[in-house]
Amino acid sequence: MSTQDEFERLDCSAVIADVWLMLDGECDDASRARLQRHIDDCGSCLAAYGIEEKVKSLISRKCGGDHAPESLRQRLTIELRRTIVITSTKTDN
Repeated sequence: MSTQDEFERLDCSAVIADVWLMLDGECDDASRARLQRHIDDCGSCLAAYGIEEKVKSLISRKCGGDHAPESLRQRLTIELRRTIVITSTKTDN
């Protein structure tokens, strides 16, 4: 594996943490391309991306175009990360 390939490899937890940035269009083109390559190659990250995308879409539809309060976004982010950690721990055993 080349040094460039090693640099391009992303840890799944890093990808999941940055999915919201990607969905919100808040990452640069290079980061978006790296994230997208990982998601395209990793089934579990693709599934997580799909869930995050559906949550974002649901919030957008139900809030009628209003932005969700920052406190709601923070609570959802914490809960989603906690769920991911718990799921990862259970599957690792």
